[in-house]
Amino acid sequence: GKNIAPQVKNFIMVSSGKGGVGKSTTTVNLAISMAKMGKRVGILDADIYGPNIPRMLGETKTQPEVVGQRLKPILSHGVYMMSMGVLIEEGQGLMWRGAMIMKAIEQLLADVIWPELDVLFLDMPPGTGDAQITSAQSIPITAGVCVSTPQTVSLDDSKRALDMFNKLHIPIAGVIENMSGFLCPDNGKEYDIFGKGTAEDMAKAYKSEVLAQIPI
Repeated sequence: GKNIAPQVKNFIMVSSGKGGVGKSTTTVNLAISMAKMGKRVGILDADIYGPNIPRMLGETKTQPEVVGQRLKPILSHGVYMMSMGVLIEEGQGLMWRGAMIMKAIEQLLADVIWPELDVLFLDMPPGTGDAQITSAQSIPITAGVCVSTPQTVSLDDSKRALDMFNKLHIPIAGVIENMSGFLCPDNGKEYDIFGKGTAEDMAKAYKSEVLAQIPI
């Protein structure tokens, strides 16, 4: 397969079947945690329509430095980051077709001066589509992580995301169950608002595991 960013040792694709499950938050937390462990880490915000990573890292006003024809990624909280969110005006919507998205992701990989990295996290758009296919064709994805919530609808969508990993021959690192129970600050009790632990059977069905259950 092709590799347009050979200076990166591992590419981790973070996907979710639907929006609003905490995929970008999970990506940022994983990246910062790994950076604190001494790894060289980057995030490519491939969620072209809803690039949230700059806001989560507090970098919405930061402009990337241009070197020749290429861009330097923004270093924030020990993590190298590049996103469409720092390249377009805030609040501007994108009316792009699939082919343009594919080109944008390729450019975020090839036209950004990514340093040598141990891991580059790809924060994918929700769903299963062009962005995932393009990424898998442009670089060798080491593993995929699926972010889900315990609700049935979210699980159905997550199965599609896991099916997509299989179709693209991406090894599944595991499932992260977000919004898994609510810890009440007043009495310390846990309430399963959306249910809990439902991701386990799904992960097993895909010969994988639940990496974490994150309460609300």
